[in-house]
Amino acid sequence: MGDFLEIRWHGRGGQGVVTAAKLLAETYLEEGKYFQAQPEYGAERMGAPIRAYSRFSDKPIPIHCAITEPDFVVVLDPTLIGVVDITEGLKEGGTVVINTAETPEQIKAKLGLKKGEVFTVNASRISMEALGRNLPNTPILGALTRAMGTVDKAAMVKEIRHKLGQSLRPDIVEANVNAYETAYAETAQG
Repeated sequence: MGDFLEIRWHGRGGQGVVTAAKLLAETYLEEGKYFQAQPEYGAERMGAPIRAYSRFSDKPIPIHCAITEPDFVVVLDPTLIGVVDITEGLKEGGTVVINTAETPEQIKAKLGLKKGEVFTVNASRISMEALGRNLPNTPILGALTRAMGTVDKAAMVKEIRHKLGQSLRPDIVEANVNAYETAYAETAQG
């Protein structure tokens, strides 16, 4: 890891954007890394566009601000394309991870992305099958950790079980683990 690994998350209220950012941060903490995970809310209501930020490092992180030049952009709601400039400030060669049924090539064309990588997964479908509702946060984590290649999959599953197990029934926790693992396996790269 260089100085920092920075991720900007885009979604809508109620999709679990903040929970996903925190789950990833807690996994990094368990691996002895430093992290920041912070939400940025506009209108605090279900369905409103929101952002969250995650910053990770091997060393203490002295800055505390929004991420303007992310290494990764994660999009939980594909309807934000064209509404929000999701690639704004994306580092050259950066990576976009998006919840969509479209291919990486289709998303690259939509975004006008010439350099960098796009990873796609139909996190909404996976969530509906596993949880019975469109809550794409754990599936998108599967796609993101696959794209990153630096997060131990077993450590992420352990953190999902631990964190979600504090407030959810065991069957719901295992459905989230299943959604994470399914998305990890189904993620397309382009």
